[in-house]
Amino acid sequence: MIMTETKNRLIEEIQEWKKKRNAILLAHNYQLPEIQDIADVLGDSLSLARATLDTSADVIVFCGVHFMAETSAMLNPEKTVLLPDLEAGCSLADSITAEQLRAWKAEHPDAVVVAYVNTTAEVKAESDYCCTSSNAVDIVRSIPEDKEILFLPDMFLGSFVKNQTGRENIHIWMGECHVHAGIAPYQVEEVLTKHPEADLLVHPECGCSTSSMYLKSEGVLPQDKTHILSTGNMLTHSKNSSAEEFIVATEVGIIHQMEKQNPTKRFIAANPEAVCPFMKMITLEKVLAALKENKHVITVPKEIAERAKLSIDRMVSIG
Repeated sequence: MIMTETKNRLIEEIQEWKKKRNAILLAHNYQLPEIQDIADVLGDSLSLARATLDTSADVIVFCGVHFMAETSAMLNPEKTVLLPDLEAGCSLADSITAEQLRAWKAEHPDAVVVAYVNTTAEVKAESDYCCTSSNAVDIVRSIPEDKEILFLPDMFLGSFVKNQTGRENIHIWMGECHVHAGIAPYQVEEVLTKHPEADLLVHPECGCSTSSMYLKSEGVLPQDKTHILSTGNMLTHSKNSSAEEFIVATEVGIIHQMEKQNPTKRFIAANPEAVCPFMKMITLEKVLAALKENKHVITVPKEIAERAKLSIDRMVSIG
C-alpha cells in the first residue's frame, strides 16, 4: 500500500509528464484502484481499442496487458504506445499460437476464423475477425449462417456465443483464462444462497458461465436477475439496475469502479480470489517511469500488423 503523501507526489509527477509528452493514459477495468483513478479512459478491451482511434495524443500509456498494447500499436502506427511492465501478459492469449491456428485452419479450409481480442498479434494476423466479449455475438451473427466458424481461444466465451446464436457449425478452441476459469458454479450458488435478492453478473469467460446459462434456462437461476455481460456492460447494468446488491463473477478489480459509481449499492465477489496477477503488475511508479524513460515501446512487425489490422478493424466497427 502506498503512503498517501508518496501517492499524491507520484500522481502529480505523472500529470506533469503527461502534459510534457502529450500523453493519454488508458486503463482496463481490472487494473489497481489507483491506476483506475488516474486514467483518462477506463474501460473494457473494445472501448479502449476505440479510444486509441479517437485520441490526438502523441503517446499512449496502456495500463493493461501485452495484447492490448499490441492492438493499440497496430491501430496507431504513428503514435508511441507504452506498456509500463513488459511482464504483464495473459494466460488466455498464451493458450494458442499462430502455428497451432494455422494447423487448425488446415483442417477446416473454408472456415471463418473469429479470434477473441485476448490473442497475440500473430494469431490476429491469421484471423478473419477479432471480437471482445461485448461484441462476439454480434460478430458471429454478421457471418453468413452457412459458413463454418473457428472460435478461439476461450472455450467459455465460445460456448456462450454458440448458445446465444444457435449456430451449430462453430468449432471452439479449448483455451481459458486461468482467473475466470477459477470462478466455479458452486461458488456462485453459495453466494446466491446468502444473497437471494442480488443481481448476478457473470462474465462469459468464467468457468461458471456455461452452467449459469443452463441453470437460467431451467429456472434454477432467476431469469430476471442473471446477466451474462462484458465488463463494460456490467458497469452499465449496475448503474441502471434498481437492485441493491450484485454478485460479481469476474476479476475483482472491476468492483472498485462499481463502488465508486454506486456508493449506496453493495457488490459481492463470487470468488474473492479471482485476481489477475498480470493486471496488477502496473503501478504508479511504473507509469511514471514509462513516461519519463519511454518504457516500454510496443511495436509489431509491419507485415504482421497489416494482416492483423483487418481483423481488428472489423472488431471495432461491429457492435
